[in-house]
Amino acid sequence: MIKCENITKTYQTGETSLTVLKEVSFEIKKGEFVAIIGPSGSGKSTLMHILGALDKPSSGKYFFNNQDISELSDDELAGIRSQKIGFVFQSFNLLPRATVLRNVLVSLIYDNETPKDERRQKAEKALASVGLERERWHHLSNQLSGGQMQRVAIARALINEPDLILADEPTGNLDSKTGDIVLETFKKLNQEKGHTIILITHERYVAEHADRIIEIKDGRIVADRSGGNEKGMKEK
Repeated sequence: MIKCENITKTYQTGETSLTVLKEVSFEIKKGEFVAIIGPSGSGKSTLMHILGALDKPSSGKYFFNNQDISELSDDELAGIRSQKIGFVFQSFNLLPRATVLRNVLVSLIYDNETPKDERRQKAEKALASVGLERERWHHLSNQLSGGQMQRVAIARALINEPDLILADEPTGNLDSKTGDIVLETFKKLNQEKGHTIILITHERYVAEHADRIIEIKDGRIVADRSGGNEKGMKEK
């Protein structure tokens, strides 16, 4: 599904240049659950922006479903983001005075081709898939716990049935017990529904929930191993 070939990203400010990604190469197959881990300043956020079609590399190639994303226009990239990638963020990004159902439906606000009833069915299916109780669907999002809000955010990411779910520090605002529930939700979506998931984190404990861990430091991949299995370590 994903192939990165020698991805380099350099930011230029006046006469000063800063290279935050340095010839990064890896592949991710359809149906994998992968964590990308690294400390602050390692380049993982920049890599996430490239994988999510939010930014382009300075050099190198990024292929998504065999399509060279590096060469697409801004409009084409927007189409990829809206139809092929579901985003889940640390801060949830929910509408506080809208119901749970409305927050999920907002992803289809510009979908004039799908009948209203069908859009609602898609939203209900997405909410059911993340295990949020039906009695919560008509509550305002600001009446929910942090874990419930994050599951609503995951449901919103699922409504268009994307090829990829990209989660950026999804447990960062949650306590450890609630975070475990959210991570189990991702695991279930991967194992039972076959969703491809990339989890961005700086916490090793969180990364260990994935089947594969790619570790990045100072803009380079330093390890690529099986989740929770130190024997699977492959040093770069």
